[in-house]
Amino acid sequence: MSARRAGAPDRPRRPLPVLLAAVAAAAVLAGCAATDAPASPATPPAAQAPAPTATPEPGTTLLVADFGADTVSFVDPVRGAFDRVKVGTAPYGVVVGADGRAWVTTAEGVAVVDTGKRTRLDLIPYKTRTGPATTGEYRGGGMGIALALDGRHAYVGVNVPDGNGVLEVIDTATRKVTGTVPVGRRPFDVDVSRDGSEAYATGHDSFDVTSVRTDTLRARRMEVAPYGTEGGLGSWLKPHYAVVRPSDGKLLLPFEGERLAVLDPRTGKVAVERMTANTHQHGAALAPDGTLLVVGTGPIASDDEGASLTIREPDGSERVVKLDGPHEDVAVSRDGRTAYVTGGFTRDGYWNGITVVALDGKTPPVRLAAGERPLGIAVL
Repeated sequence: MSARRAGAPDRPRRPLPVLLAAVAAAAVLAGCAATDAPASPATPPAAQAPAPTATPEPGTTLLVADFGADTVSFVDPVRGAFDRVKVGTAPYGVVVGADGRAWVTTAEGVAVVDTGKRTRLDLIPYKTRTGPATTGEYRGGGMGIALALDGRHAYVGVNVPDGNGVLEVIDTATRKVTGTVPVGRRPFDVDVSRDGSEAYATGHDSFDVTSVRTDTLRARRMEVAPYGTEGGLGSWLKPHYAVVRPSDGKLLLPFEGERLAVLDPRTGKVAVERMTANTHQHGAALAPDGTLLVVGTGPIASDDEGASLTIREPDGSERVVKLDGPHEDVAVSRDGRTAYVTGGFTRDGYWNGITVVALDGKTPPVRLAAGERPLGIAVL
């Protein structure tokens, strides 16, 4: 994880609560849709009515990885979680293919879930030895995961405690590991290039992205350290998640709400653009129009701002939405109007739910009880 100074304790301070109308907040946290409250006879109806809230895309179902349990939760973004499937110890990342099958990284292996029938089909063990299946931020096993563009392979970042990570390649038809490639330490995230020719593993503790050719499995390390690497494993100023920009194939890696590292995988060179949230940042996603969404987990250093969601337009302009409490990862609705932000957080201070954020800025975010320390998230 990162912070402004090496070795600083990573304990977020208590953020300001989101100001929601009382009736709407109570209904949402109970896992139900908010309803209008009757106006008090002594108060004008307009002053008593609950504030409008983010409205998810109709028919949406979310899938979240319950890092604090051994399940994935199916979530209605209005009513909350409605079903769970056991997948394995401490699930972290989740990706869903066109066939509706979800691939979930756990401490034990990669679980394959039929999201239609809501059943686990398989648990694929890693070839890499990662020690006992445990829980917690530094547990061994799978972290980031991505699917090939044709869905024929899954690329899994496997954390090896006290050592370098490994990218494992899974044949999705046979459900077997067909290749392994050494990558950086603690591969938080895995992404695939626009043409599918490369997989990118983001190494948190090694300040790098490893590019792996998907045909030959030849690897190439690229350092991404806009704050430098001083402090090594004790530094907090490290990469976490990345996205591939559709316009040019460059990787976007946010740091501290201050700097956006733009990595050109062809040359390995990094350019830095300014960001404005001034907070520790983790998860990232792209909306269909190229808008970048970045999760601010909350303060690490004493001068950090609270938790937030940065909405960065393709032209670089930003709007920062305040969130209530730490968050980890983000997914966006298919219509590009709503973001879903998980409250699991890899460190202390997490909460069991997601926040629904309307990207038009016209309605306040809504907290929704869902899952158990949810980290990875996908829209089904």
